[in-house]
Amino acid sequence: MSDNNIIVYSRNFCPHCVQVKKYLQENNVQFEERNVDTNEAYMEELFNMGMRAVPVTVVGEEKILGFNTTQLKQVIGI
Repeated sequence: MSDNNIIVYSRNFCPHCVQVKKYLQENNVQFEERNVDTNEAYMEELFNMGMRAVPVTVVGEEKILGFNTTQLKQVIGI
């Protein structure tokens, strides 16, 4: 498993965000959630990365848009 800090950018009422967080939790992967609905600075971070939608999972330099288990497995090493 990767030692990188994992950040999940999410929103309230986002079903794909829920799926990503549940998937990481089920695989015992620790992550920091940054909810763009509750903190405007997180939305700005997301925009500065060139992203306009959530969920975005950031692992080191890798950015995974949406709920993509194949990419999550490759990047995190689940």
